[in-house]
Amino acid sequence: MVIKKIVGPSERLYLSALKGFFEEVAQLTLFTLRFFKQALQPPYEFNELLKQSYLIGYKSLPLIAITGCIMGLVLTIQSRPTLAEFGAESWLPAMVAVSIIREIGPVITALIFAGKVGSGIGAELASMKVSEQIDAMEVSGINPFKYIVVTRVVSATFMLPVLVVMADAIALYGAYIGVNLKGEVSFHLFFLQVFEKLTFTDVFPAIIKTFFFGFAIALISCYKGYNSNKGTEGVGVAANSAVVYGSLAVFILDMAAVQISSLFS
Repeated sequence: MVIKKIVGPSERLYLSALKGFFEEVAQLTLFTLRFFKQALQPPYEFNELLKQSYLIGYKSLPLIAITGCIMGLVLTIQSRPTLAEFGAESWLPAMVAVSIIREIGPVITALIFAGKVGSGIGAELASMKVSEQIDAMEVSGINPFKYIVVTRVVSATFMLPVLVVMADAIALYGAYIGVNLKGEVSFHLFFLQVFEKLTFTDVFPAIIKTFFFGFAIALISCYKGYNSNKGTEGVGVAANSAVVYGSLAVFILDMAAVQISSLFS
């Protein structure tokens, strides 16, 4: 006697969502493999690469600088009362510096990057898809994937670490201002205390993981925009999805980086 299992609406919804998730992962994997294949094959679009580096890096600097300054200032002001309770205010510069360099600076900067650059790439590529500019490039003999996707992903991969280094430096200056709001510490003494506590294991992993942050944000944004549905609604969906999934990728990669770095510490 064969008993057929009846699948309810909730189970069908769950199975459909699970199937959609694995299909999305498979398509993103194929998209990533295609990127590496196209990135290594000549000819190389150096002019477009420089243009995207300017748009992604230089145009994002003012927002990153303001965020970094506020981040260092607020973290210092919020940390002072707790350290004062234990009589450890002298540890404030070192504690803030290690927190910013190791974790807060890279992650916050990457999230701002995902919000600004990721949404821009997703919306731009989706609008190009809707207006059939990508199809026109294929007809005219231009490789749209290499010209559009590869240049943006490579630019973001190398520009985000530069922005993080600048954001960290500005955040430390913001921390110096915060320290001097209720005290008086010279510029030389502040940074002497900062660099006494910072080590190579603090700086190197924090910089390395930003390359992966930039790569993941740009790749996901390009994937969402390049494969968006036809119609103006697809532009908004692509921009929103690029920010959401790019930010989620930052947290997942950061968790993995912390686990890996802890093995060598």
